[in-house]
Amino acid sequence: MSTDSTIMLRRNFKHTIRNPVTVFNAVLFPIVLLLMFVYVIGGAFDVGVKYVEYLTPGIIILTICYGLSGTAVAVNSDMTKGIINRFKVMDISRSAVLSAHVVETMLRSLVAIAAIIGVAFAMGFRPHASFPGWLGAIGLIILVSFATSWITVALGLAAKTPESAGMAAVPLILLPFLSSAIVPAQTMAAGVRQFAEYQPFTPIIETLRGLLTGEPSASKAITAVAWCAGIALVGYLWSLTTFSKRA
Repeated sequence: MSTDSTIMLRRNFKHTIRNPVTVFNAVLFPIVLLLMFVYVIGGAFDVGVKYVEYLTPGIIILTICYGLSGTAVAVNSDMTKGIINRFKVMDISRSAVLSAHVVETMLRSLVAIAAIIGVAFAMGFRPHASFPGWLGAIGLIILVSFATSWITVALGLAAKTPESAGMAAVPLILLPFLSSAIVPAQTMAAGVRQFAEYQPFTPIIETLRGLLTGEPSASKAITAVAWCAGIALVGYLWSLTTFSKRA
């Protein structure tokens, strides 16, 4: 199974590298957003700290989400274009097909996040996290990437066409914008504020922000981990069920 997973992972990486749109959405566009928010409109926001320090944790989560549409399209293409049936004839493990998409998405996100952090440091981002804080931040980033990857794989499997699979991932891309990623939730209008406070990405971003600033919150961390675990479980079970029905 490990050999099958390695082969499938290598295949997915080659497809990603050959798709400039996926590379742009996953790596370059989040950098454009970071530059735009800090240098163009960041001066309009009063968040109590240097804006790049407030924004960077939110952009990290946005970076994870921006690469998801490519995963959904790739998974659906494998399903609808008969690639899965060819793999069945070749006796390739079914679990390797799905897990390779998840691992490739996570690794792609980590590369993009490393680029974001590097650019943020050049722009004046100076986190005050301790060594355990950095470990916690890295662990949370991996957990968020793992959870969103599985729910995206499920969405890709459930969609009828690659085009609809790409659209199915749009809510995951938009949700961080309706959180505390860019501005504090309490500054938002009524209705939007309540939605931002109770959707999953706000506690995740606030936990990451607290870890990087050296002021972690245990209650927010528990909520963030619970959301990630729930999303990952739903995505995993949904993926297996859909794959078994359609493959």
